[in-house]
Amino acid sequence: MNTLQYIIITITLSVIATVSSGFNITDMLSRFPQYSMYNNYLTQTKLCDDINIRNTITVLVFDDTTMKTLVANQPLPVVKTLLGIHVLLDYFDYDKLLDISEGTVKSTTLYQTTGNAVGETGYVNITDLVGGQIGFASAQGSKLVSLYTRSVMKMPYNISIVEVNSPIIPPGILGANTTSPSSNVNITSVFENAGCKTFARLVVESGVLKVYETAQPNGLTVFAPTDSAFKAHGLPNLNNVTNSDLISLLLFHGISSYIPKASLKMEHGPVNTLATHGDLLYNFTVQTNGDSVTIDSGVDITRLETMVLDSIPVSVFRIDNILLPKLLFHKSRVSAPAPAPAPESSTASGPIASSPAPEADTSPEDSPPAPPATSVSSSPSSGLAPADGPAADMGTSNASEAYKGNKASMLLVALVTLSFSGIMSFIVA
Repeated sequence: MNTLQYIIITITLSVIATVSSGFNITDMLSRFPQYSMYNNYLTQTKLCDDINIRNTITVLVFDDTTMKTLVANQPLPVVKTLLGIHVLLDYFDYDKLLDISEGTVKSTTLYQTTGNAVGETGYVNITDLVGGQIGFASAQGSKLVSLYTRSVMKMPYNISIVEVNSPIIPPGILGANTTSPSSNVNITSVFENAGCKTFARLVVESGVLKVYETAQPNGLTVFAPTDSAFKAHGLPNLNNVTNSDLISLLLFHGISSYIPKASLKMEHGPVNTLATHGDLLYNFTVQTNGDSVTIDSGVDITRLETMVLDSIPVSVFRIDNILLPKLLFHKSRVSAPAPAPAPESSTASGPIASSPAPEADTSPEDSPPAPPATSVSSSPSSGLAPADGPAADMGTSNASEAYKGNKASMLLVALVTLSFSGIMSFIVA
């Protein structure tokens, strides 16, 4: 392969990769009023962010009448669990559903990735029934009453949105958490059980716990340093800071909103913390590399070890270093991502330790017998394939498609521009 061929292939593959990836589930569903409640709960539970960062996914949706019955008297954590069960980590359009090997396949759901799924509640069985009908049921054991109605929208082979006539409800899910977690989560116990006892003690002794508890009902995210983080080499002597600065430091570890890991990955600008007041902007930035997430405080870089609590409206992360705000600590002590923490101490009493420093589908399939679907008029557009079946909805969100189209066009122009001189040099040579 000569240099010119290599350049052309590189440009082509880059453009294809960009065009074929990236979607916004809330934008896509916004075109269909019958799913407005479903779409709203994707936003409230932050599941939309977890969906949008995936490359391949199938979302099973149902209309507002069904959704209203499902969420009645259910707190948001239960609703999030239920909706997570309806997000499959694989691409299924109507053709693929009809081509299921041996008639049944087990698919992993988004709920399975939380680590909270008991038994097989994080899996869904998909069955090709007689007469071309498709059924969905919990692998944990539930009646096969959730049936394929139609394909709503698809971007082969990234995302498929499929309507079903009723939800998948594994045994024991409904009513599992009937009280709001904001009223019964003991946040200091969460810190202690995560190996962050020093942080828990300081939060209580400083009075910052009251600030956390006040923010809790409306949304709270806390980054709790491990006990070993308070013994890290090069840590400033925190015994010498004023009580006011210590409070600011502890508040710097909290955000007044619920942010799970997927949502945190999508934060690109400065993130304000509970320590911010007036013109004093106590903020940090988030950096993502694959599944690894780090926080840059402006003084040091801290790694997220794990999410120890994800229960709307509260999330708690364990981190391997103390977040040092640049408004209090001006000299950088870390110039690269922090190393993995040393084994944590089993106790954390006493003073703080210190140390020296898409492709259009023009031939829609026929839907199997199903309840009539609400028709939504729209105009065809390139990118998203039309839905399956005679009641197919065609097109996509103008804003999201325009964005993807513009992004691909701009990338192509940029790549061609950057490579032009190289190509011409090669030709001249």
